[in-house]
Amino acid sequence: MAGIGPGPYACMLLADMGAEVIRIDRHTGGTGMEGLPADVTGRGRRSLALNLKSPEGVSLLLSLVETADVLIEGFRPGVMEKLGLGPDICLQRNPKLIYGRMTGWGQDGPLAKTAGHDINYIAISGMLSAFGDSDRSPPTPLNVVGDLGGGAMFLLSGVLAALVERSQSGQGQVIDAAISDGTASLLSTIHGLMGLGFWERERQSNILDGGAPFYRCYECADGRYISFGGIEPQFYQQWLERLNLDLGGTDYAVQMDKAAWPEQTRKVAQRVSEKTLDEWLAIFEGSDACVAPVVGLEEAERHPHNQARETFVRQGGVLQAAVAPRFSRTPGQVGIQSVAVGADTRAILGELGVGEDRIAELCENGAVKATDPEPS
Repeated sequence: MAGIGPGPYACMLLADMGAEVIRIDRHTGGTGMEGLPADVTGRGRRSLALNLKSPEGVSLLLSLVETADVLIEGFRPGVMEKLGLGPDICLQRNPKLIYGRMTGWGQDGPLAKTAGHDINYIAISGMLSAFGDSDRSPPTPLNVVGDLGGGAMFLLSGVLAALVERSQSGQGQVIDAAISDGTASLLSTIHGLMGLGFWERERQSNILDGGAPFYRCYECADGRYISFGGIEPQFYQQWLERLNLDLGGTDYAVQMDKAAWPEQTRKVAQRVSEKTLDEWLAIFEGSDACVAPVVGLEEAERHPHNQARETFVRQGGVLQAAVAPRFSRTPGQVGIQSVAVGADTRAILGELGVGEDRIAELCENGAVKATDPEPS
């Protein structure tokens, strides 16, 4: 079901890995991005435009459901039920259907039917409170943590797990994927560190939040940035050696002395500011000090490692990630770029056995929208 954010991204990944994906668009149009090369998350699928306020439109969708493996929707709780397309009805038509529901707050709970966005969902999970400098309010992060990490990835893992389970039971089921739930799960490592007493509540006081001098970014002499991540003692030692800096020794107790971190951070910042990024990269070349340049979104395409791995592609001139992960036997591929609303309506309805005259009637009465050409 057409939407924005985590649902389309999850469907992009499924299409990349070889799934046949049909996007059910509103007959009145979409976001305006459809059909443009810039609609990256819309790649790899066809479009069927239906009027779901029309009984005929609902009937057509249920006909698709009968042969589908998975249905994914991202409406507020209750919307699909009002359309006559809720899980009960769909599973009656196809008991093997995996019904994936993607929301911010989940299908129940006091916030379930209220509006929200990524920043709100990660706020109640505890995630947002852990980001940023200690003397400032939490930053506004990209929506990759909530929408895509806590949302799309958990929806995807749930759908794929349900497909595996179905191969044993022969039954479908409903996946309730909430961004707030998934984001909370992403904090599992931090919860463990809290349980050990090794994670403090104050931001920028911990090993992974910019508090540690050896795990953060620094500005170089040319205004560019370098990232350091030498946590393990052997990596930490190489880092100090290449910096030519003494922070009190390489003993693990010294490295993890949080009281010393602020002054150590100041010393590292001063040292890093003495050379350009390229100079530092030459110094750290070939080491295990866990060092990498902070590159821009477009610059990433030109990084030698990304070039060697062919991590990025361009489609319609638009930069985007290639297929991930990579399969040894059934490699995925970047599918067709996003298509316009209704670009495949006639073709898909024809595959359902709907005749040309009937398709013309459905277009005429507004039950469907077809932008693909009529057969000659």
